[in-house]
Order: sequence, then C-alpha cells, then structure tokens
Amino acid sequence: MAKGRRMAMPGNMNNMLKQVQKMQKQIEKIQSEIEERELEVTAGGGAITVKINGKKELLDIKIDPDVVDPDDVEMLQDLIVAAVNEAMRKVEEMAAKEMNKVTGGINIPGLF
Repeated sequence: MAKGRRMAMPGNMNNMLKQVQKMQKQIEKIQSEIEERELEVTAGGGAITVKINGKKELLDIKIDPDVVDPDDVEMLQDLIVAAVNEAMRKVEEMAAKEMNKVTGGINIPGLF
C-alpha cells in the first residue's frame, strides 16, 4: 500500500465502529454515574451501618452503642467486616447490572 493512502472500510465495518464508539461513550457515562452513587448497608440486624460510594470508598460507619461490649470486641469487629464486605458486594452488583444494560450481557474485561 502506498504511503499516505488509507484502505477504505466497508460500510458494515464503519457502522460497527460507530456502534462501538457509541457504546464506549455510554459506558463512560454509566461509570461516572456509578462513582457518584452511594449505598448504605447494614449488618447485625442494623447494629452496624456502612455507607459506601461507587468508587468503593467507605464514607461512613455507624455503630449502635448497644452492640459495643468491651468484653466482646471480636463480635463488633466481625460485624464491621461483614457490613463492609456486603457493601462492596452491593457496589459490584450495582455496577454489573448497570453495565449489562449497555453491553447486553457481553463480558468486557476491565469494566468493573
């Protein structure tokens, strides 16, 4: 092929490229929206409440004073871990659900 010449793309390839670019913009928009969302999750029947955002940043932890027992700190630690892990799982679930709307269930590595 001569220098400076481009190979013409068939119409179907051009349309497919436009669709991929449109999907990419939709994915970027959804990722941005997800990052701004906040979720609140509880554990231990409401004894622990954690707030997390779509960036998976822990924003807040609330602990019911009745669950604070100096003789059983281990239980409190377990409740906090359970609440944070559940919050992380919920963010992943929310992100996957939103991305699925754009990708139609196609697994695109690196999205979330």
